[in-house]
Amino acid sequence: MRFMLLFSRQGKLRLQKWYLATSDKERKKMVRELMQVVLARKPKMCSFLEWRDLKVVYKRYASLYFCCAIEGQDNELITLELIHRYVELLDKYFGSPGSQEQWAEEGVTLPSLRKMNQKA
Repeated sequence: MRFMLLFSRQGKLRLQKWYLATSDKERKKMVRELMQVVLARKPKMCSFLEWRDLKVVYKRYASLYFCCAIEGQDNELITLELIHRYVELLDKYFGSPGSQEQWAEEGVTLPSLRKMNQKA
């Protein structure tokens, strides 16, 4: 996995985790570009897409999009399952699905993501 983004339907970035060193300028450009692509897609479209030299796997939960960029040889379905389990973990920690907007404001999101990726 190259990176994971959480952003709202309005295009506000809530959380980002990068697994490869990337300059801030390039990160901002990539985030802006990818959010535009994902937000422009219709709800019934496939959750996988080719973008640059990566595959992007995303899923919308309530008002948040969870978006992962993976290498070409990585499995999209496993990544989708990882996203789903991460959402379940956060739901369990925060209680109700309606509190998803608070996830980015709490300190638990990145450490729990780090632990999940280590086990995967």
